Amino acid sequence: MTARAKGSARGLAFWLGIALALIVVDQLVKYWIASTFRLHDVRTVTPWFDIVRAHNTGAAFSFLASAGGWQRWFFTAIGAVAAVFIVWMLKRHGNQRLFCWALTLILAGALGNVIDRVWHGHVIDFIQVHWGRAYFPAFNVADSAITIGAALLILDELQRVRRGR
Repeated sequence: MTARAKGSARGLAFWLGIALALIVVDQLVKYWIASTFRLHDVRTVTPWFDIVRAHNTGAAFSFLASAGGWQRWFFTAIGAVAAVFIVWMLKRHGNQRLFCWALTLILAGALGNVIDRVWHGHVIDFIQVHWGRAYFPAFNVADSAITIGAALLILDELQRVRRGR
């Protein structure tokens, strides 16, 4: 194995280790929610933040939640294909730290929700943010990782464009 290949493998192992740690945290919190809360239970934490137990059979913002069941496997397949592509990208670009952080967060979030879809048939959401009567859809650690990862991807691209000027 060449020195570059060894460095690439170590870099990939680092990013996959971070993703695995995030998946474990996501699944542990979801397990705690599922074993502590009944469906639709709400516990107020602050005037704008609640812990809830919600099930989402769709995608973000419950997209396709009432589609009849086929969406479970559709979103599972999308998550699995995305994970394979992301691992390939991490292997190829392991030296681009911000880019890899973004991909790692997206990978962890995608796989965290894929695990839910396979095991439960839905994603367990538990973070509820609201302002008065305006409620943001409930979400979870995996969703947060995907969102932060997407923001980091945008930041990485903006920095790349700026460097190119």
